[in-house]
Amino acid sequence: MPTLALTNFNIVLAVLGSWISLFGLVSYLLKESFYLSEALISLLAGVAFSPHAANFVRPLEYAGSQENLDAITLYFTRLVLGVQLVLAGVQLPSRYLKKEWKPLALLLGPVMAAMWITTSLLIWALVPHLPFLHALAIGACVTPTDPILSNVIVKGKFADHNVPKDLQKIIIAESGANDGLGYPFLFLALYLIKYIGDGGVAESGGAGLAMGLWFGETWGYTIILSVIYGAVVGWIAKELLHFCEERKFVDRESFLVFAFSLALFITGTCGMIGSDDILACFIAGNVFTWDDWFRLETLDEVRTTQLHISYYRSLQPTIDMLLNVAIFMWYGAVCPWHSFLANGIIPIYRLIALAILVLLLRRLPFILAFHKKIEQIEGLRQAIFMGFFGPIGCSAIFYLFVTIEFINTLNPGGGEQPRRDVAHLEEDVSVLVWFMVICSVVVHGLSIPLGKFGFYLPRTLSMRTLTSPNDAPFQTSGLPSSLPRSRTDVNNASVEPGERPPRPLFKIGGSVIPSRAIAVQPAVLLSDAGETTKAQHTPSGSTGSPKFESSVNAPPFNRTIRFPDDELSEHRRESLESEREER
Repeated sequence: MPTLALTNFNIVLAVLGSWISLFGLVSYLLKESFYLSEALISLLAGVAFSPHAANFVRPLEYAGSQENLDAITLYFTRLVLGVQLVLAGVQLPSRYLKKEWKPLALLLGPVMAAMWITTSLLIWALVPHLPFLHALAIGACVTPTDPILSNVIVKGKFADHNVPKDLQKIIIAESGANDGLGYPFLFLALYLIKYIGDGGVAESGGAGLAMGLWFGETWGYTIILSVIYGAVVGWIAKELLHFCEERKFVDRESFLVFAFSLALFITGTCGMIGSDDILACFIAGNVFTWDDWFRLETLDEVRTTQLHISYYRSLQPTIDMLLNVAIFMWYGAVCPWHSFLANGIIPIYRLIALAILVLLLRRLPFILAFHKKIEQIEGLRQAIFMGFFGPIGCSAIFYLFVTIEFINTLNPGGGEQPRRDVAHLEEDVSVLVWFMVICSVVVHGLSIPLGKFGFYLPRTLSMRTLTSPNDAPFQTSGLPSSLPRSRTDVNNASVEPGERPPRPLFKIGGSVIPSRAIAVQPAVLLSDAGETTKAQHTPSGSTGSPKFESSVNAPPFNRTIRFPDDELSEHRRESLESEREER
């Protein structure tokens, strides 16, 4: 007799698949029309499906213990960051790290150090009875900016129309590099906690040994080795792919997926040797496209021939979207939401005040102070924009669990209980880092849509208060002030004297391509039989129907599916052509 198999595996697959499908149906509307980030939407979905709400997804039950759940979250975060940082390195132009080393050194040196100190001071001031060394460790976790959440301001329609290309590139480079460079800040605090946190009772050696380990292990083995390893692996991968592509050994699918396999290899091998896999992935991605060949070959582009138009879509944005949706759904399900209200560390009103101050003061003052020395930042408005959009995300969760792993080693005699001076550090770092990540996802995810809404709302209200027929509605994006109500009377629309102009028609998303040709401009269609059908449109001033000269009749269901983002903007076309010419 058939029975329902309501196993955890089946439920998770059903929930994940249904959510990604539903999100995909309105993804263009949400991301390109409402400017909502997929991270924020997926986080809310994860909360809705978690044990705190619908209880469809039960991570602790799957893992079996909190320790296993922490390990799963850490490994999942490592995987997503590794792939994202290889892609971030690939997105940068040829020799970008070498050409722009001065602004990057400023952002990754003084600015990042100031961000760390400022965040730590705010945490130390607002969290009662917290030692300063513990505040330094927690501040180091949230210092790096997140490359995944930064995508909302470097990709998509908003970025194409509002963020200059040079500013996009420096944001990508900074967010990619500073994720791996969070190790020195974190382990300086952790080594000091280990050797002098309890007055040197449990561990001998003092501050001298702590600094020696920091320079030797953290800088030498973790940072420098990862840079060398990433550069060598990236260069070898580039040469091998060149060799095989020239001899036609590799097909298109394997060519596109090569960057992902490279990310998996580096993440796994660096994890084996205990080096900085995050930084190695970013360096490898940039060296892999050092000559710009792979980046230009995998750009989204349109190739037009005499008979048809071919749309070549890179695989990278697809995998990027799947990973982003999955990881933030997982964060929504595993986040300790109850601990924000019920904890013995900090009351909720102080926690909210701390998150607001960190988001405002962690990065913005220092970008404003140094923006004149960063040539990619043109003017005060761009400095404010870049200073505010320094999101806290996956990298903070990664360093959170690295910290917890280190704390668990501070147990006298190899016992299960940690030292007395770090007995509450795990709870401290968990509550504070998780809360700041959630606040950053919400604030940075809603900043652009709320900003757009605030910009257009007064103008929308002013259109409704027009009383005179001579008052023209406000124009946006060069749209005409009045449009006909009927789509069929576009060319013959007129407004009678004294009659109020009809409301403008605003279209959300892309155009619907019908099954038969529409007379907009001369076009060449490719039928199933391979024969061509030429369409000629009637001049705009005539009233006749379009005329078609055809050698065969087009099949009734023959149509080309076009997505809204397949239509490249003029700026995108010029940028693509200039890059091809430079190559």
